[in-house]
Amino acid sequence: MSKPTFAEHLQQGVVVFDGAMGTEIYRHHVFTNRCFDELNLSDPKLIEKIHQSYCDAGAEVLTTNTFGANRETLAKYGLAEQTAAINRAGAQIARKVADAAGRPVFVAGSIGPLPNLTYSESDYCSLIWEQVDALMEGGADFIIFETQPSRKAIEMCAAAMQARREVPFVLSAAVYEDGETASGENIQRLLAPLPEGFPSPIAWGFNCGSGPHGLLSAVEQAIRLANGPLIVQPNAGIPKEVEHRRIYLCSPEYLAEYGKRYVNLGAAAVGGCCGTTPDHIRALCDAVKPLVRARIKPVVVTTEPVALKEPVPFAERSRFAWRLAHKQWVTSVELVPPRGFDLRDIIDKSKMLHRHGVDAINIPDGPRASSRISPLITADRIQREAMIEVILHFCCRDRNLIGMQADLLACAACDIRNILFVTGDPPKLGNYPHATGVFDTDSIGMVAVQKRLNQGVDLGGQSIDPPTAAVIGVGLDPTAIDQKRELDRFQRKVEAGAEFAITQPVFDPDALLRFLDKVQHHGIPIIAGIWPLASLRNATFLKNEVPGVVIPDWVLDKMASVSSREDQLKMGIEIARYSVERIRDRVAGIQVSAPFGKAAIALEVIGA
Repeated sequence: MSKPTFAEHLQQGVVVFDGAMGTEIYRHHVFTNRCFDELNLSDPKLIEKIHQSYCDAGAEVLTTNTFGANRETLAKYGLAEQTAAINRAGAQIARKVADAAGRPVFVAGSIGPLPNLTYSESDYCSLIWEQVDALMEGGADFIIFETQPSRKAIEMCAAAMQARREVPFVLSAAVYEDGETASGENIQRLLAPLPEGFPSPIAWGFNCGSGPHGLLSAVEQAIRLANGPLIVQPNAGIPKEVEHRRIYLCSPEYLAEYGKRYVNLGAAAVGGCCGTTPDHIRALCDAVKPLVRARIKPVVVTTEPVALKEPVPFAERSRFAWRLAHKQWVTSVELVPPRGFDLRDIIDKSKMLHRHGVDAINIPDGPRASSRISPLITADRIQREAMIEVILHFCCRDRNLIGMQADLLACAACDIRNILFVTGDPPKLGNYPHATGVFDTDSIGMVAVQKRLNQGVDLGGQSIDPPTAAVIGVGLDPTAIDQKRELDRFQRKVEAGAEFAITQPVFDPDALLRFLDKVQHHGIPIIAGIWPLASLRNATFLKNEVPGVVIPDWVLDKMASVSSREDQLKMGIEIARYSVERIRDRVAGIQVSAPFGKAAIALEVIGA
């Protein structure tokens, strides 16, 4: 079977590009007063080694070491006459590594911005053609015009490709934290349709200019505006001056978190630019590839004719369901299973919460991809010994469909009725980053499976008697960056059979109320997640370091208005209770997290 073109490969799932070339060359003790592009001729083994390190990290695109290899820039080093040779060699080195990978790996011929835009059109085109022709001769699969500074530069690159229409190309611009190019042009201007008659790029891109967070707003806008796939390659944050060196301090995990956000917004490809290393690309691959599998592999439920049984009425399935059905306020507290196997502490806390009138205990399933005792065993012990119902979180990360169905039947056998289906975090986020994420399906697919089990039919179309009687719950993120996607997924969850929802922790009650206006027509009970902040440090960390968490400035101001940790904890509880009062008449109840496992704090929020 022949290898697909890069344009075809982009349609098959999210693609991961490599990271910085210059950063790696510098790390190998090559001084910046040298021409890095010329190393393709004088030290090809070094360039091959760098390409190989990115390939080993999982990159599917290797970008040639030719960013500044245009005739005018090379002339400053006395290398103008070697322009074609440098570009050809750059592509050949990357091609050699790509061909030996044993999987589809593509070569992007890199062309950076020309030194100025004052050339005549014919001179500008000649400079570009010289690089394009040599790169394609050397084995590049496509051309990527990187770090373009303006709309004018983009149009000039596209204009040059009119005479090379058979060559696929990508147009990628440098965008800064204010969402504009260096010349002050906004995203709308940058991605406007090209003039009539110009060839179309196979993709648009953003690279350089800003770090992962700085490009987020630009990506949100570009997804709606770009006429084609979007490639996102941020720098490794903003460099810091350390003893006269510019050091990038963005961790691989930080880039990976934002890579997930770009993918969730709709980016077709992600990678890195200045300051990123093979470690960053490895983390990016580990983070985004499982998400793609979950997104593109819906569960297949048999359609063989089979007699569906009438499910147990919703209100009769559990005490929790009865209260929801009768519109009674429900309260639950989230307790995380221990890392060991001693369950006495979590059972004692559950007994205490039961005595204070809490309706249910939420049991997460490997939060942040952590390895803990089975949540199913934890839930069973709590229900039997603490005499309080549980809401068991059930994630799709660790088991295939056969294993997940077996555990759902085990839940029915243990009389664990309330189940919250979540897709789960990729293993890279936890303490066992090399574990394999299964992701046979996502939360939507598992809701469909559970609905069928409630009707007496398993995944293979076999009848089960009696049917299960699970209360089917799903997660909901009111402050998701991509609101359209979140609303669409929630609708699909409801259509698949979801019967209640629990939100991610919300620190901005007004944001939750606005979101409820958009989803209330679905008609299923929604329980608000509440997280009492333990301290100002805790609040600052969540706001700045945990993607997806939105904490309003007024919350930080209130946390900062008191100095001691004890007073800050009291303030955190006060803010949480205020949020509960603001939303109380719009939700079915609350799920309160117990910070650091302190159930008494959760009780103070509930007011029990």
